[in-house]
Amino acid sequence: MRESMARVAIDGGDLETVILGSGDPVALVPTALTADELLPLAERLQGRFRVVHYHRRGYAGSSPATPPGSVAQDAGDCARLLAALGFQRVHVLGVSYSAAVAIQMAVDHPDLIRTLTLVEPPPVHGSGDAMFRAANADLLGDRQARGAEVAVDRFLTRTMGPDWRGRLDGVIPGSSAQVLRDSRTFLDVDIPALLAWPFDASTATRVRCPVLHVAGSDHGPFFDGVGDLIRAWLPQADQVVIAGAGHDVALTHLDALLGVLVPFLARHRVS
Repeated sequence: MRESMARVAIDGGDLETVILGSGDPVALVPTALTADELLPLAERLQGRFRVVHYHRRGYAGSSPATPPGSVAQDAGDCARLLAALGFQRVHVLGVSYSAAVAIQMAVDHPDLIRTLTLVEPPPVHGSGDAMFRAANADLLGDRQARGAEVAVDRFLTRTMGPDWRGRLDGVIPGSSAQVLRDSRTFLDVDIPALLAWPFDASTATRVRCPVLHVAGSDHGPFFDGVGDLIRAWLPQADQVVIAGAGHDVALTHLDALLGVLVPFLARHRVS
């Protein structure tokens, strides 16, 4: 962790939080598994925006997460955190799991959200849903058979390669060890929460803010139908595909992500 974080009290717990920079406020909702995946993005945005970077329950030094988790609870936690920090209206960005949290925030707390940026949203409810659920069932079976840390190690070896520790630590020093410490939250709280997320096209009509959807061109078969899902749910969304990027676009193609994100935020000022 490259920035000093303070614990902010919300209902029933504390969330480690840091605010960087100045300007229009941007809340980065942390994704599953890698607590600081959005820290490099936060550090790059701070020159133009006031960025809220935090750890969800069960990650790093925030309060523990208690199974079963829920996307709506994570959305409520973020809204309560922003209220505790004194923010009344913000840009919100989520990546993968936290894109679901961000969409839920736009439904449950519409007055809080100025814009919504969804980077590589999860494939639940889309054309890849059955395949995604089957893969997660295998992963959770591995967790039961071998333990959380071993299951996550095997998962990241498959998805990122045998040098996943070096790849993560090269971008975010110390993050590979943190991933293993947080593995129980990922497997026992976040995955069940996402698979149980009750969202549909009718609910999506309650999202009224400007939306940006960013995908990687090489994100793999699970995510190939997500663009169609977002078009069906949120036809007002701007859609951008970053060439050569995978599901980890926020880590591997940060310049390209900033190149579409910053102009979008600048077009929709909070104040």
